[in-house]
Amino acid sequence: MIELVSDIMIKDLITISENDTALKAAQLMTEKGISSLIVLADDQPIGIVTERDFIKKICLKELKLSGVRVGEMMSRIRTSASPDTPIDVAVQRMVNNRIRRLPIFENGKVVGIITVTDLAKHLRTILLLNSTLSSGPLSHKNIENN
Repeated sequence: MIELVSDIMIKDLITISENDTALKAAQLMTEKGISSLIVLADDQPIGIVTERDFIKKICLKELKLSGVRVGEMMSRIRTSASPDTPIDVAVQRMVNNRIRRLPIFENGKVVGIITVTDLAKHLRTILLLNSTLSSGPLSHKNIENN
């Protein structure tokens, strides 16, 4: 069975306008306990603001949060996937583009996102399932010990 992006994507996205301030973005991320926001221009996704963007584009330059627009600090969306994209294809896109978050689009709208954390949780589930299956009552080790 091929596992799809829709199986692990985060569907409750928080968005922000490209015209909002970095201060508003920081407040929203803190309030929601998230590390990124999808940036919209005319209700269309154009970028992502991440904690790394704050460090590289605001903190290191010692800029004032209220004086920077989200559109000036965001990272452009370089690649995406659809909900029916196999997870291994999505991972390869993330590796190839050196990104930690992959927006999921359907019919021109962003419907989700997957992150390296989502992928780590998914991998952990697979490893736990494989471990359980290999140490179950019909496993080779248990047959030899009985």
